[in-house]
Amino acid sequence: MTTTINNAPDLASRFINGILAIKPLANLAKHQARQMMIKRAEKIGVPWTQEVEKLQQRDWVKDLSKVENPQIQINYPEYYLRPFHAYEHGNLGWPAAFELEVAARTVHASIWTEAGSQGDTKLRQSYHNILKEKIDPQPQNILDLGCAVGLSTFALQATYPQAKITGLDLSPYFLAVANYRNQEHQTQINWVHAQAESTGFTDATFDLVSICLMCHELPQSATHRIFAEARRILSPGGHLAIMDMNPKAENYKKMPPYILTLLKSTEPYLDEYFSLDIEQALIKAGFNAPTITSNSPRHRTVIAQVSG
Repeated sequence: MTTTINNAPDLASRFINGILAIKPLANLAKHQARQMMIKRAEKIGVPWTQEVEKLQQRDWVKDLSKVENPQIQINYPEYYLRPFHAYEHGNLGWPAAFELEVAARTVHASIWTEAGSQGDTKLRQSYHNILKEKIDPQPQNILDLGCAVGLSTFALQATYPQAKITGLDLSPYFLAVANYRNQEHQTQINWVHAQAESTGFTDATFDLVSICLMCHELPQSATHRIFAEARRILSPGGHLAIMDMNPKAENYKKMPPYILTLLKSTEPYLDEYFSLDIEQALIKAGFNAPTITSNSPRHRTVIAQVSG
């Protein structure tokens, strides 16, 4: 049984959207959001400035050339070219790639009071605990779709050390950092620069496709295409697993308007994600009815299986 989703933003959301439609106000909101995050990072022991400066000192030309697919350059979808996460060029630049790891540790530090800077690790572990409980047998060929700099990919490799892991992302800057981190993690993960909507893999290639913290960054039209692509590349009996924000969580219902404004200033597709009926979207893409499990006060794990 599914619930009816109200796709229309409420009055508060329309008011906030109106504010963010005014560019000077939107820029101010993004600036404030960014400054708040950096200050919070340093306060809780995440060395934001130090970590970013360390990455900036490296010559990334060769790293970028190793992962970049030149055919992608003219095929970036319009939604991916918008300003995003307070970066004018969104994910297509070094600032976003250098700051993603420290940003994740900072944002997720507030999920559990006692976790602090380890909140991001705990969040990913809570997701993987559910995968291990609900998916049997253990997957042997896994695709991390929208892998960014590899935080989710390395965590998957640690969870399933026997599996062959592939990380796919549309940002070559993210993938360059992920490939660099391969050395530290001593892994042999394969990094692929491609669109999640059109991966280039043959049918029935994987037995698990994982999408971690990506769907809230997508317009619904892209989400539907990505679900269809995941269905195509999954083997019979394979699973699509999604971990992301939970629109029904009390934390979001009680969120102060000014915090919501700052959040939406860096997340342009948040309204579309919160109004998505993810169960029906997955069924429409050809999956069996999914299971949905809360894995944090703010996140949910959605698992959908292909008929076997």
